Amino acid sequence: MTQPTRKIARQATSAVAYVAPAPEDDDPLLAFDPYLHTAPRRNSITPNLQRRFVATLAATGIVTQAARSIGKSMEALYKLRARPGAEGFAGAWDAALERGVQRLEDCALERALKGTPTPIVSAGKLLGTWDKPDNTLLRFLLQHRLPARYGVQDVKPGHPLYESIRAEVLAEIEAARPDEDELIEGINAKLSLMRNRMIIAGEIEPATEEERRLIAEDDTVGDDI
Repeated sequence: MTQPTRKIARQATSAVAYVAPAPEDDDPLLAFDPYLHTAPRRNSITPNLQRRFVATLAATGIVTQAARSIGKSMEALYKLRARPGAEGFAGAWDAALERGVQRLEDCALERALKGTPTPIVSAGKLLGTWDKPDNTLLRFLLQHRLPARYGVQDVKPGHPLYESIRAEVLAEIEAARPDEDELIEGINAKLSLMRNRMIIAGEIEPATEEERRLIAEDDTVGDDI
């Protein structure tokens, strides 16, 4: 159970305001094989410091805070982590970070369900506060923790949902496709109008009696193009 570090509980609304208890000495997390310096120096990161770093990281979930707790720089810690023989330390580091992240998720879930203090304002005056649940955060956590139920499914060809959507799309494409006879008729009508316009403009001569008759009866042929 995490405890707020501030005196007034309502102020502890930030996830980083909570610190979990440090792992006990017999916690399996601390049973890793630390890196052993062949020639330790006064400023070496000793096995004891490595375990203190891992314990603090598990309690806070913040690498920089864990580094400060043992008085070492991030650069020195990452260099130690990358050394041959430091695999145990690196593995414990990752496990501690995962535990810290899990704690942050728990804090986020608590905030999503119980809500956070939100001001109630009317006519420019603060009337009070109410604990507003965070549905967006809750939905995100559900998708992350229960992806099979609340997440986006991996829909591929063959999946019923995929095939259903595919059938609908194909039906829409087919319905929008014009009939071949109608398409040819429309093209011919367009060509006819274009030809009549050219005849009116004197660019070409009428080829048939029908064209001469239509032109004589309607001198506005081509205005619709």
